[in-house]
Amino acid sequence: MSTLNGYVTAKEMAQRWDVSVRQVQFWCSEGRIEGVVQFGRSWAIPSNASKPTRTINLKPGRRSKNN
Repeated sequence: MSTLNGYVTAKEMAQRWDVSVRQVQFWCSEGRIEGVVQFGRSWAIPSNASKPTRTINLKPGRRSKNN
Protein backbone atom coordinates (compact mmCIF):
# COMPACT_ATOMS: atom_id res chain seq x y z
CA MET A 1 0.00 0.00 0.00
CA SER A 2 1.24 3.43 -0.84
CA THR A 3 1.27 5.96 1.97
CA LEU A 4 1.51 9.71 1.80
CA ASN A 5 3.00 11.00 5.04
CA GLY A 6 1.34 8.22 7.04
CA TYR A 7 -2.06 8.43 5.32
CA VAL A 8 -3.89 5.97 3.05
CA THR A 9 -6.97 6.26 0.83
CA ALA A 10 -10.45 5.00 1.65
CA LYS A 11 -10.00 2.25 -0.95
CA GLU A 12 -6.80 1.00 0.67
CA MET A 13 -8.35 1.07 4.14
CA ALA A 14 -11.46 -0.75 2.89
CA GLN A 15 -9.26 -3.57 1.61
CA ARG A 16 -7.38 -3.71 4.91
CA TRP A 17 -10.58 -3.82 6.99
CA ASP A 18 -12.48 -6.06 4.53
CA VAL A 19 -15.42 -3.67 4.12
CA SER A 20 -16.74 -1.63 1.20
CA VAL A 21 -15.20 1.67 0.16
CA ARG A 22 -18.57 3.32 0.69
CA GLN A 23 -18.65 2.10 4.30
CA VAL A 24 -15.25 3.65 4.97
CA GLN A 25 -16.38 6.91 3.34
CA PHE A 26 -19.50 6.90 5.53
CA TRP A 27 -17.42 6.38 8.68
CA CYS A 28 -15.17 9.28 7.62
CA SER A 29 -18.09 11.63 6.99
CA GLU A 30 -19.66 10.69 10.34
CA GLY A 31 -16.38 11.40 12.16
CA ARG A 32 -16.03 7.81 13.41
CA ILE A 33 -12.41 7.46 12.25
CA GLU A 34 -10.01 9.62 14.20
CA GLY A 35 -7.61 11.85 12.29
CA VAL A 36 -9.21 11.76 8.82
CA VAL A 37 -8.74 14.67 6.42
CA GLN A 38 -10.93 15.39 3.41
CA PHE A 39 -9.39 16.65 0.17
CA GLY A 40 -12.21 17.57 -2.18
CA ARG A 41 -14.16 14.31 -2.52
CA SER A 42 -11.35 12.06 -1.26
CA TRP A 43 -10.42 11.05 2.27
CA ALA A 44 -6.94 10.68 3.74
CA ILE A 45 -7.00 8.22 6.64
CA PRO A 46 -4.10 7.72 9.08
CA SER A 47 -2.45 4.39 8.27
CA ASN A 48 -2.60 3.37 11.94
CA ALA A 49 -6.34 4.15 12.37
CA SER A 50 -8.47 1.50 14.04
CA LYS A 51 -11.69 0.14 12.56
CA PRO A 52 -14.81 1.68 14.14
CA THR A 53 -16.97 -0.63 16.22
CA ARG A 54 -20.72 -0.94 16.08
CA THR A 55 -22.33 1.66 18.33
CA ILE A 56 -26.04 0.85 17.92
CA ASN A 57 -27.99 -2.20 18.95
CA LEU A 58 -29.62 -4.48 16.44
CA LYS A 59 -33.36 -4.32 15.90
CA PRO A 60 -35.41 -6.88 17.83
CA GLY A 61 -35.32 -10.30 16.19
CA ARG A 62 -32.04 -9.62 14.35
CA ARG A 63 -28.76 -11.38 15.01
CA SER A 64 -25.26 -10.12 14.42
CA LYS A 65 -23.03 -11.77 11.81
CA ASN A 66 -20.92 -13.29 14.59
CA ASN A 67 -23.82 -15.37 16.01
